[in-house]
Amino acid sequence: MRKIIVLTFVTLDGVMQAPGGPTEDTSGGFQYGGWLVPHFDEALGQEMGEQMGQPFDLLLGRKTFEIFATYWPTAEGGDNPINHATKYVASWTMREHEWQKSVFLNGDVVAQIRQLKQGEGPDLQVHGSSELLQTLLANDLIDELWLKIFPVTVGEGKRLFGEGAKPAAYTLVESRATPSGVIIARYLRAGAVETGQIGT
Repeated sequence: MRKIIVLTFVTLDGVMQAPGGPTEDTSGGFQYGGWLVPHFDEALGQEMGEQMGQPFDLLLGRKTFEIFATYWPTAEGGDNPINHATKYVASWTMREHEWQKSVFLNGDVVAQIRQLKQGEGPDLQVHGSSELLQTLLANDLIDELWLKIFPVTVGEGKRLFGEGAKPAAYTLVESRATPSGVIIARYLRAGAVETGQIGT
């Protein structure tokens, strides 16, 4: 069985929109694109290299796929892990693309993703794809969260845990901080939320 692993850059107030640049995603009038850049240090780059150095396929929303497709096909001469990965893209409208190893999920996307998880192959990494993430969260399809939490708040914007998120428990299995103050944290899905009362 394949796992779905979410790799996300996120602010302290939970925003994941447009971390990499001012024009990456300005929807909703978002003005703080590129908020990760001042904090992206060598340690974080090494972590990303390790996480993407293992076998993986990608599960992406259409908008993130289109952003990736403008850069990764020729990055490093095309010899990069994202170019080599199979890219499964959830889209109502897109059916094909010239980028190699791109597969489009149309119709009942949730059923198709469940089928992917049951199949053979490397784990499925989700990068960006905020709208798709809400669908994955709503249907309890995420197995692990690999978060990079940045020391900045931006107020409004697309959030990792938005309207699609249901109550869920997670177990922290690994964490550390980079010299620039980014917290790297790995969480495993751990069943339902448990409640109690202090002092009893």
